[in-house]
Amino acid sequence: MVPDKAMRRETMTETAAISLHAPGPLRSGSVASPLCFTGAVEMAQLIRAKKLSAREALSEHLKQIGRVNPTVNAIVTLVTEKAAEAAARADEMQARGEQLGPLHGLPVAHKDLFDTRGIRTTYGSPLFKDYVPTEDDMVVERMRRAGAIIVGKTNTPEFGAGSQTFNTIFGATLNPYDLSKTCGGSSGGAAVALACGMAPLATGSDTGGSLRNPAAFCNVVGFRPSIGRVPNPKAGMAWSTLNTSGCLGRTVADLALALSTIAGPDPDAPLSILEPGELFAQPLGRSFKGVRVAWFKDLGGVPFDPRVRAIIDLHRAAFESLGCIVEQAEPDFTPAEISFRTLRAWAAAANFGKMLQQHPNAFKDTLKEEIENGMKLTGQDLASAEVAHSLLWRRFQAFLVGYEYFILPTTQLPPFDVNVPYPTEIAGVPFGNYIDWMKSCWYISATGNPAVSVPAGFTPAGLPIGLQIVGRDKQDFGVLQLAHAFEQATGFGNKHPSIP
Repeated sequence: MVPDKAMRRETMTETAAISLHAPGPLRSGSVASPLCFTGAVEMAQLIRAKKLSAREALSEHLKQIGRVNPTVNAIVTLVTEKAAEAAARADEMQARGEQLGPLHGLPVAHKDLFDTRGIRTTYGSPLFKDYVPTEDDMVVERMRRAGAIIVGKTNTPEFGAGSQTFNTIFGATLNPYDLSKTCGGSSGGAAVALACGMAPLATGSDTGGSLRNPAAFCNVVGFRPSIGRVPNPKAGMAWSTLNTSGCLGRTVADLALALSTIAGPDPDAPLSILEPGELFAQPLGRSFKGVRVAWFKDLGGVPFDPRVRAIIDLHRAAFESLGCIVEQAEPDFTPAEISFRTLRAWAAAANFGKMLQQHPNAFKDTLKEEIENGMKLTGQDLASAEVAHSLLWRRFQAFLVGYEYFILPTTQLPPFDVNVPYPTEIAGVPFGNYIDWMKSCWYISATGNPAVSVPAGFTPAGLPIGLQIVGRDKQDFGVLQLAHAFEQATGFGNKHPSIP
């Protein structure tokens, strides 16, 4: 997603000609409109039925952004004028009787890792603080074509590295359930924007948990699709199976609506899944009677905060009430320790190695270390990682022959202090790396299987906890179906934060 040098030279000078509006003193009203917490599916239906205009939907969300965003810092570039023009065009299209896309008139926010034509895109890096792309990333383009109205860009850590959303340009994004805590990351701004009613849909991406971790910390839904489900035709490492684009929503149905517009093959992405995105527009309901589900043990000794474990274990009964046969079982994830760490460092070196050499002081320490580790890798290191990766994939797929789903916590601990870059221990177990506390997410990333984080409740202090559902290879829709059933049975996502 990072532009090449030619594009950077071409567009860095365009910033002055672009009308950019940073979140500011736009405080209209002191209470959120109910519309801001209306689901995306229902909002799209209201617009299509002419009971709500695109202009009205945008206006209420801009008021909510002005009311809440100065407190939580989720949207870092706001494009009021561009959004207003797009909403006006949307209403005019509808008045002329033109064909409407599935997201017609819906405000959306894009993660600041996605290129947005004519809108500042920083990647959370000071090297790109004034960068304005001339083209959209595929996800942005597809959502535009589906009728979405871009309201702005959401905060992310530097180049999306780490599950704590802060950077030197915009600062930290705060958890709306407790402003002293982190919102997670790297799609942290996206999750907070959703939780606070600033947009009904938001985009994100996931390597080690960046769609699932912030969803868990902010009581929304985040889905890591199968590799190739949402292709990236501009990816430098087109054969990599670690990173994927995706989306978040306040409900599974809302997320499925967004996914229906961004999923689908692309001829320039070699790992594209050929199924069309319309697959995700189907009804989510199904019976789970007799479906075998594997319940996690401890992932081979991975530490979990007792507060997380207590909440997740309570939900075994919820799945049994849906008709599932639940058994405690898990595969051996040991190969993930070798494969994910090595391949992640290799990708970091490939993406940012030359940039680091040119700007050695422009990277945060954790990312710099990872890039340097990647640059030291040998051919034997990479061969060993690929062998381990292959072993893990075959082992996990064999495990899921006997079970349709694997269930585990999304995160190993609740939201932590926003001033802490990353946890250094859980339950007395010390960590030596900034991703060690995220194994419950990146072990799953390493398998390549689809996984969703769905709201699962709150700690006694009111901090959100997420439950993770993993499905069989490329069975993305089935994962969303079980997540939808759990969501309907428990209703934790109906709780919204109260922002002072």
